[in-house]
Amino acid sequence: MRPALREKVIKVCDKKIQTKGETVGVSFYAFFANKNDDPELLMEAASWWIKTHTLDHFEKATKIKAMVQAGQ
Repeated sequence: MRPALREKVIKVCDKKIQTKGETVGVSFYAFFANKNDDPELLMEAASWWIKTHTLDHFEKATKIKAMVQAGQ
């Protein structure tokens, strides 16, 4: 995962956790605007989420943040 995406994931997870609490769930779509303005980055996130880690559609933001920080 490229550094810019890693930073974005952590930032979004932090914001979601701060506003909705430790149990909030996210999908990889949470890291993108509603319009598809960067399809390559979206596919990178989707591949990391679905192919690499076979995660469910929604996962706890705390789990995703920890995985990204650990370099998984």
